[in-house]
Amino acid sequence: MKTDNSALARRLGLYFVMLWFSIGGIGHFVATGTFASIVPPYLSDPYALVYVSGAFELLGVIGLMILRTRRIAGIGLFLLTIAVTPANVQMWLHPELYPIMPQWVYLLRLFAQVGLLACIWWSTRPAPKAEGIRNGPQFP
Repeated sequence: MKTDNSALARRLGLYFVMLWFSIGGIGHFVATGTFASIVPPYLSDPYALVYVSGAFELLGVIGLMILRTRRIAGIGLFLLTIAVTPANVQMWLHPELYPIMPQWVYLLRLFAQVGLLACIWWSTRPAPKAEGIRNGPQFP
């Protein structure tokens, strides 16, 4: 079956989302302290939050690999990305606590998060009929 450019772009978007959350999910378990340090202080038990969010990221990636669960996994990863936004805002509002990068990088990160949300939504939704692929991009 011939794949048009929009189907290829959606597939690449899906691969990007899977890679992003695979690396991030693993990072939550490898660099737990780093992730816990950016959890806003008004949230309790930052280590538990880091482990839970990392586990959900990895479960989301697995869900993206299964055609039947791809859409719900995409919605879950979309909501998870929104849920971790306070950590990104924390870094932007308190750059003195994270002197490894300048404040503008943390603001840029918030804008990049909007792009990530768009990519998750676009690449995991059911494919339009014109793409000729039922329920989104298929894996080879």
